[in-house]
Amino acid sequence: MDTQQLDAKTAATLVAEAVLAPSMHNAQPWRFRYVARDRALLLLADVDRAMTRSDPGNRALHIGCGAALLNLRVAAVQAGFTPVVRLLPDPAEPLLLASVQLSEARRPPTDEEALARLHPVIRERHTSRHPFDEKDIPEDVRAALQRAAEQEGAELLFPGPWHVETVLGLVHDAESRDALNPEGMEDLHRWTRLGPEADIATDGVPEYAFGPRMRDGKAPLRDFAGRRPVADRGTTAFEKNPHLALLSTPADAPADWLRAGQALERVLLEATLTGLATSLTSHALESRDLRLLARDPMAGRGHVQMVLRLGYGPQGPATPRRPVRDVLEVV
Repeated sequence: MDTQQLDAKTAATLVAEAVLAPSMHNAQPWRFRYVARDRALLLLADVDRAMTRSDPGNRALHIGCGAALLNLRVAAVQAGFTPVVRLLPDPAEPLLLASVQLSEARRPPTDEEALARLHPVIRERHTSRHPFDEKDIPEDVRAALQRAAEQEGAELLFPGPWHVETVLGLVHDAESRDALNPEGMEDLHRWTRLGPEADIATDGVPEYAFGPRMRDGKAPLRDFAGRRPVADRGTTAFEKNPHLALLSTPADAPADWLRAGQALERVLLEATLTGLATSLTSHALESRDLRLLARDPMAGRGHVQMVLRLGYGPQGPATPRRPVRDVLEVV
C-alpha cells in the first residue's frame, strides 16, 4: 500500500470516530474532505441537513460540527498525530468550517495527552433519555467538567435551584409554543424515525432512542414521539430535581459556536469517563427571547449555547450514523 492510500485509509478511520458526535436531532450536518497533498482534513457544513425552522441561523449546525471536530482531534492524537486546527480558514468558502492538518507527533503536549485519555469513551457516549438517580454529582467531578469546558474556551455553569427552575420554565414555554404552532414541529418530524424505518435508518432519532414517556418528574426532555404512537415505549417517573449545566461562550458568532461544540463534546466525553449519563436540550434556546432568559441573571455574562442534563443512570442506546463513504471525499 502506498503512502497516499495509507493516508486515505487513516483519514477514513479518523472520520469514522469524528461522526460519532452528537448533533441536533442526529441530523449529522457535516462533510469531510481529505486533501492528501496537505495531509489535511477539512470539515464542511452540510446545509441540506440544516434545521430551517428550529435553527435558522445554523447555530446548532455549527455546534454539532464543532463536536465532530473535537472527536476528530481526539482520534488524531490517539493515532499519533498532532492536529493543527484553524477555524473558518477561508472567508471565500463559508461552508468550510475548519481545517485540521495532521502532522506526526513525537511527544504529545500535555493537552494532547489529556485528549487521548478521552478516546476510549468516544463510542460509549450516547444521549440518554431515561431517568437518572437523584444522588448528587461530586464536586470533584463537577470541577473536572468545568475544566474540560474551559480548555475549549467555554464556561460550564451548574445553576442553583432557583436558576434550574427558571430554565425548566423556559423549556415548558418552548413546548407550549410548539403546541400552539404545529409548523414548528416540522424539523422534529423530519428527523424522527418510526416503525420499520428505525431499524434501517442512518440518521435521525429512531424510536428505540426516544426513551419512556415521563409520567412524573422535571427532567427537560423533548418528546420526539409527540402524539404519534410508539409501540412498547411505556411511561415512568423521572428525577424531580434534575442536575443541569449550562454551556456558554463569551461571544456568539460562528467561530464561538464551533468552540462551543468542541467544549460540549469534551464535557460529554469527560462525563462519560466518570460514569455519568448525559442528555442535551436546546429547546429553550431555539427562540431568541427565551435564550436570553436562560443566562444567569446575577452573573449575566456569556451566551448560553446548550443545556446539559447529567446524572447516574443508563447510558442510552447508540443512534445510527451515515457510512463514512457518504461523508468523506478524498482529493
